[in-house]
Amino acid sequence: MIRIPQVRVVDEEGAQLGVMPTPQALQMAQERGYDLVEVAPMAQPPVVKFLDFGQYKYELTKREKEAKRKQRSVTFKEVRLTPKIGVGDFDTKVNRATEFLEDGDRIKVTVRFRGRELTHPEIGRNLITRFVERVKDHGVAERTPLLEGKSMHITMASTHKPKSHDAPDRKHAVDVVPKDAVAETPDAADTQTAVVPEAVAPPEAAPVAAPKPARAAAPKPAPVAVPAPAASTNEPAPAAVPAPAGE
Repeated sequence: MIRIPQVRVVDEEGAQLGVMPTPQALQMAQERGYDLVEVAPMAQPPVVKFLDFGQYKYELTKREKEAKRKQRSVTFKEVRLTPKIGVGDFDTKVNRATEFLEDGDRIKVTVRFRGRELTHPEIGRNLITRFVERVKDHGVAERTPLLEGKSMHITMASTHKPKSHDAPDRKHAVDVVPKDAVAETPDAADTQTAVVPEAVAPPEAAPVAAPKPARAAAPKPAPVAVPAPAASTNEPAPAAVPAPAGE
């Protein structure tokens, strides 16, 4: 709520309405369907404007996000070397450090010693000197190499301005499509229309009859044991004697 008794009023179109009492300015804003928003509180008297407060807050938040997106904090990167590093690996480290410095970052070049390598710190010092000499066009050393424990390091600051997170530059406008990105359209005579066959529903499967229950097999009769014939007690009859002839 605006507590200042008098304000300088600007209408919704940007026209100056002059200095007037705050209640009068608020009444005019409500009659026009707008809110009375204080846009310059430090002015004498403060400047107010007829605005849609919700739209005003949205645009203000959008501008803050856009400004924050374009800002970029400087980060700290580290490049590690060893006294026995090869030429190819050394060149790769130099190229990587150059990319960091071109982005505006600070780098820390560290040489780690192992075992008896620590007895020759001059090797690490010479290695750092070579490294600084290779990237001198993109960064400057902040101090001399420092040996701490089993590592020697140096910090370098970039001579480039930090890059923002904007989208990469384009060779053409956003709404312009390059010619090489559009495929040539063939003539109507050369165009063949592909006929897509209609989907055919699969034939209905014939109903499968339920299997009849298997009949129980009739039980086979159990074999009956036939008793052996008993031995007869009667003696066999004597054979018949033929009668003599002529009787």
